Amino acid sequence: MKILVTGAAGFIGFHLSKKLVEKGHQVIGLDNINNYYDTSLKYGRLEELGISKEKAEVFNTMTTSIKFGDALKFIRLSLEEDDELRNLFDSENFDTVCNLAAQAGVRYSLENPKAYINSNIVGFQNILECCRNFNIQHLVYASSSSVYGLNKKVPFETTDRVDNPISLYAATKKSNELMAHTYTHLFGFPTTGLRFFTVYGPWGRPDMAMFLFTDAIVNDRPIKIFNNGNLERDFTYIDDIVEGVVRVLEDDVKRRINTNEPYKIYNIGNNQSVKLLDFIDAIEEELGKKAEREFLDMQPGDVERTWANVDELINDFDYSPNTTIKEGVSHFVKWYKDYFNICL
Repeated sequence: MKILVTGAAGFIGFHLSKKLVEKGHQVIGLDNINNYYDTSLKYGRLEELGISKEKAEVFNTMTTSIKFGDALKFIRLSLEEDDELRNLFDSENFDTVCNLAAQAGVRYSLENPKAYINSNIVGFQNILECCRNFNIQHLVYASSSSVYGLNKKVPFETTDRVDNPISLYAATKKSNELMAHTYTHLFGFPTTGLRFFTVYGPWGRPDMAMFLFTDAIVNDRPIKIFNNGNLERDFTYIDDIVEGVVRVLEDDVKRRINTNEPYKIYNIGNNQSVKLLDFIDAIEEELGKKAEREFLDMQPGDVERTWANVDELINDFDYSPNTTIKEGVSHFVKWYKDYFNICL
């Protein structure tokens, strides 16, 4: 298939693009490379895909990978740029779209709400319009575990009510699900929303727990532990996530239409909840160094516990997350040391 992957310079988008090309698909990666976090990490990911920083910096110009050739191309573009996005869809004739581009971060949505409306609402609506008008066979898009809000029932199931978001980020992700449902109902093309839980691994985002904790411990800074450590997360290793996304992208959409299931929502996670303090213990063990722990109150927009029920993804796609926390942490720490040239 020819697949558009938006957010291709992001953590999940980078790994997904690489995997899809290795499986024989043709990928056009799109990203606006915003400065929400250090852009050098984004350019580093693109370099791994064979896209030079010099060429990636140029807006609205297609660049071919020197590593994967015509199987992987990149364009710097924002989803809010409606005319340019339409031109891209018109010229490339995509079969499928995987929309991972979004303004991420729960806490940052308290500081800069407009960025979330522009990227996650306006940008997503532009994607839907392009899918509608250019005969896209299937749209797969990133939702989030944050849509569950203060849900006390665990594990979280897609049948749970999700109409009480506690951050603007969560509200935009729930809005995406509603918008996709409407477009599927009105215009008939299949859409699949994936509610990602806490994803970690090599090349991970620097605002996420795995990176934050490792970086602080290595550099002798205290790590901030919110809600006094009484937090649990469904930590999911990146390879497990990507394998699940690939299987959904390769789904037989004709079967979906024939069985009257053109609109679907899945949880995608590790199928278990891990105590945050146990996660920190695993990082300390891998680094061979203890953290200075600073315990703080709960942050606005945060939740105490996440836990994905992924039975539907297992039943429909034989999804099998099997990377242990110890293995995943080890892979990340090795990458971190190599990337920053650190010896402990």
